[in-house]
Amino acid sequence: MTAHAILNAFKAGRPAFGAWLTVPGYFHARTVAQASPNLSWIMVDCEHGLVPLVPGAAESIAAIHGAVPNGESPSALVRIPATGVSASTSWQIKYALDAGARGILVPMISTVEKAREVVADSRFPPVGRRGFGSPFAHGNWGVTVQDYLKTANESVLVMIQIETKEAVENVEQIAAVDGIDVLLIGPYDLSISLGYPTPSPDPHPEVEKAIQRILKSSHAAGKKCAIFCTSGAQSAKRAEEGFDMINVTTDTGAMTEAIAGHLQSALAFGGSK
Repeated sequence: MTAHAILNAFKAGRPAFGAWLTVPGYFHARTVAQASPNLSWIMVDCEHGLVPLVPGAAESIAAIHGAVPNGESPSALVRIPATGVSASTSWQIKYALDAGARGILVPMISTVEKAREVVADSRFPPVGRRGFGSPFAHGNWGVTVQDYLKTANESVLVMIQIETKEAVENVEQIAAVDGIDVLLIGPYDLSISLGYPTPSPDPHPEVEKAIQRILKSSHAAGKKCAIFCTSGAQSAKRAEEGFDMINVTTDTGAMTEAIAGHLQSALAFGGSK
């Protein structure tokens, strides 16, 4: 199967930098995907963003994967909306992968049992229980149906979020679950769960200890570790610490900062005349 940008970064041993997509729209997603050749992935956020899983995520995936016709487009990943141990994530994982997502991110994973369930729903038999039938997934990957079935289990990334006190307590066991590719740290919910303020812009020192434990545990189990950052400077620091996958900005955050910054410059020079 055609290798995707984030998987190429992982194989090359370099940090995979990405961006968070929170607003729906084909052209919006394509614009974000074309912003930089250094963008390895885009997370389509169907949990806290305003992107519906159907058909919004599917349209965003298609837009991202077709954004760079003569080069390597960022890998479109999907964060599904369902969370928690008791939430039904199976059908949401199926929808995201059938739309052609290069990987799925499941929030609020706190137990080994739930991590194993996520893996089973993301892999075709004999290693999982994912059903087959989408007329779109293989085309989005640019391969035949037969090639998709042969290679999807190795190419689709299974990512889970570690963002609760229980998850930190179980992180070594969760990281050891076969089939989990990436553990992503959600520093905001993690901070709240541990009883500390949210990052402003950096996490509380006690939360930072938990973050470093998750990073160490992920690597000890041979898994990749990811973290959500909100700036380039913060992302560079995390890359130096050894994080494999790093969110640099969000679509709405980057747009707001750019507009405010340009206006500030305009006022500084033009406002005095």
